[in-house]
Amino acid sequence: MKFTNAKKAIALTGAIAMLASVAACGSDTSSQPAQEKDAKEITVWAWEPTLTQVAKDFTKETGIKVNLKNVGTNTKEYTQLDNAISAGSGAPDVAQIEYYAIPQYAIKGNLLDITDKTSGYEDFYTPGPWASVQFAGKVYGLPMDSGPMAFFYNKEVFDKAGVDAEQIKTWDDYYEAAKKIHALGDNYYITSDTGDAGFYDSMTWLAGATPFKTSSDGSEVTINLTGDEKVKEFNDFWQKMLDEGLLDTKTTGWSEDWFKGMTDGTIASLLTGAWMPANLANSAAAGAGKWRVTQMPTADGSATNSENGGSSLAVLQSSTKADAAYKFIEYANHGDGVATRVAGGAFPADKASMESDSFKNATTVKNSDGEDVDYFGGQKYNEVLAKAAENVSSDYQFLPFEVKARTIFGDYLGKSYTGDQKLSDGVAVWQKALQDYGKDQGFTVK
Repeated sequence: MKFTNAKKAIALTGAIAMLASVAACGSDTSSQPAQEKDAKEITVWAWEPTLTQVAKDFTKETGIKVNLKNVGTNTKEYTQLDNAISAGSGAPDVAQIEYYAIPQYAIKGNLLDITDKTSGYEDFYTPGPWASVQFAGKVYGLPMDSGPMAFFYNKEVFDKAGVDAEQIKTWDDYYEAAKKIHALGDNYYITSDTGDAGFYDSMTWLAGATPFKTSSDGSEVTINLTGDEKVKEFNDFWQKMLDEGLLDTKTTGWSEDWFKGMTDGTIASLLTGAWMPANLANSAAAGAGKWRVTQMPTADGSATNSENGGSSLAVLQSSTKADAAYKFIEYANHGDGVATRVAGGAFPADKASMESDSFKNATTVKNSDGEDVDYFGGQKYNEVLAKAAENVSSDYQFLPFEVKARTIFGDYLGKSYTGDQKLSDGVAVWQKALQDYGKDQGFTVK
């Protein structure tokens, strides 16, 4: 989810037994603490705004009060969560956990295994999100939303440049379009990238790369960015864009200037997750009517896709109110709360919502004031995004310390976006740092 400044799929098999004995991979939290019977209040940490109404509805229906707290988005929340877990007190009953972070918490035994409660749920959810809440064959959360990648573009600017975005199928097509967009003026760019780790993951995933693997028992991690040919394929493509000055590498994502670039056309398109429409309608409102969306261009033009963003709700292993906590995540992500959240602008993770006529036929985006905005010029934009979700491949794996990996990405690749080093060189030193960190955490690193 990305309704705030926040930011995939894990498909491992096997068992997660004996993870607590892996050196430095967390304390023994395998036994469930004594449970409070008939709990009447639970604490939920989450930043996703549609949960506010869901929490109210859940309390009305069940009598269980939801103490909903926004303690910060993504890594800010994870820092507080890590501190509470380490201290042995203060952790919530439920936390919003992005898909990329699921392995990191699952492998430490911090999340409740809900596999037995979710038999048959694979038929309810779309494949990408459902794979994303699993680690080593176990289920650790219920999907909130999904973020299949899509190509959002300012049609007014593309028309001015003589580019039909619907005909951009390959990365070569995208490169040619970028040159035409930049020819409109030195301050015009097809997109921006100042060095975003989540975007880098999504684009290498899109290329078909599989640079990370974790053994089924969680003890061994393979990190092979430099040896993966598909990683190299993306690096070469993006390096060409950087070398020729076709990317805005100065405007920071999610800044005021970034959204201004979308309204004045100087940032002419985005390759990002399907949760973007509400952000555009709210933060780049003046672009209404000018923007459209189409499928992602890929290396060879094939109809594959990747994810960018998305979250789950997970019950903490330390919760003494696990039954009540599970009732809430079941209600929010598998029950009546789903419709409430989708109506509020969440991009669905379930098949029924994705396939419904009301969703696919939508031509307006609801902004934060509850107003319907014709942002995409009458286009049935969700129909395009639902197709994007169907094409997501589910064989990409994240590191069991992905949060750390993204935190240090800029330390090693920042100079690649300022022209001071090649992407490949930055990736090489990032890889070495990841390997060293994995060893320090007690993993066998290959």
